[in-house]
Amino acid sequence: MTELDVRLSNRLNAPVTRRRFMRGAASVALAGPLLTNPALMRLGAAADYSGETLRFLVINPHAGSIEPLSAAFAELTGATVEAVTVPYDQVTAQATLDVVSGANEMDVFQYWYVDKEALVRDGVLMDITDRIEADADLIDPDDFLGALYDTYTLVDGRRHGLPYDGDTHVLFYNEAILERNGLKPPTTWDEYFNVAKAVTEAEGHNGIYGALMMCKQFPIIIGSTFANRLGGFGGDFLDASGKPALASDAGIAAAQAMLNAAPYATPTPLETEFGNAIPVFLGGQAAMIEFWTDLGTWAEDPEQSAIVGQWGVVPMPVGGGNTVNRPALNAGWSFGVSAGSHNPDMAWEFVRMSATKDFHISVLTNNKTGVDPTRRSAMEAYRGFAPKQADAVEEAIENAFPWPTKPESPELMQVLTDQLGLMLAGDKTPEQAMTDAQAEWERILG
Repeated sequence: MTELDVRLSNRLNAPVTRRRFMRGAASVALAGPLLTNPALMRLGAAADYSGETLRFLVINPHAGSIEPLSAAFAELTGATVEAVTVPYDQVTAQATLDVVSGANEMDVFQYWYVDKEALVRDGVLMDITDRIEADADLIDPDDFLGALYDTYTLVDGRRHGLPYDGDTHVLFYNEAILERNGLKPPTTWDEYFNVAKAVTEAEGHNGIYGALMMCKQFPIIIGSTFANRLGGFGGDFLDASGKPALASDAGIAAAQAMLNAAPYATPTPLETEFGNAIPVFLGGQAAMIEFWTDLGTWAEDPEQSAIVGQWGVVPMPVGGGNTVNRPALNAGWSFGVSAGSHNPDMAWEFVRMSATKDFHISVLTNNKTGVDPTRRSAMEAYRGFAPKQADAVEEAIENAFPWPTKPESPELMQVLTDQLGLMLAGDKTPEQAMTDAQAEWERILG
């Protein structure tokens, strides 16, 4: 057994079989709407994979999706389903290793859209264009929100996955903290700084801070915090000709805004990321947090939140001379068929099921899955599930701009991550950090 075999097998969850699915009342309740949908019933009847095992790779923040994905696919096809969870910052490396090493343990990979071209270049993701086109009526590509469909799946005119989680950031705030300090939710990054400073100076000694900034040195984390400000100042990662634009006025202003706010954020922004940020905000210890849109559903869950009914949400602020809100597509996840899958037809059916309209609604309206909207047709159900945030979420995803998706993007984003980290550590000014990042991007891209 190879080292990869051992690592993967140690992570495998208990398999979900048809029998185990029928025993689980919670699973039946969750998957019930799927099994009465004619399109999915036809999908299940079209292929019987009893005796087969499908293995899929999924990020830790989506561990709550494993049960609905596994249970529904087991019931639809008779297959046994096994899931492997990995940290979100390691999923690309794990998927690549599985295929390139020849281990080929996985049939389906969850992938971050920013890394899609690198995964295609390295032969990790299978081209599923023809399969998508054959099932276009069921998939309904025009139903996907904003730029998600092309941004998440398209490489050189061919498609390599289907969207599962439509990620962007909105600004959540604690109503009680702002009210007792006579403050309003910010609409500009200058106002954001003023709110953060005022709250921290007034309540920091009691462990209440004005802002919670996620700046852990993972591209998907600190990169999102930068992207929020880059868009807010009207900038972009690349200019219209595809050349780096980090050293632009907007890029430098975005970095400066991060540095300005850091002293008034919860302690150690460079150690703050997805997992340890959530309990701080839900525990009522921060006035503001830029976060993925599903945070609102957790904030209203009394089992997870101490701020039920005491929070609000607004679009990301703007800055400088820019007055048009420009959210960024921060994170964003699809499922694709592994190029090393032992049964590509079965793997495709799993990917297809994960993206269908009714299945998307079922996981979108389950606050354990970590899924945000991908489809217009799901917004009515989402408004019923999350009325307080639905409008802000739909607006953000419809208008969000993507990160670079070039084959070199993993390297590009790591360079930016390193430079932002040096800046926040006090080793570089914002202008130095952006100028150095720009030079490295230019070298990498030739």
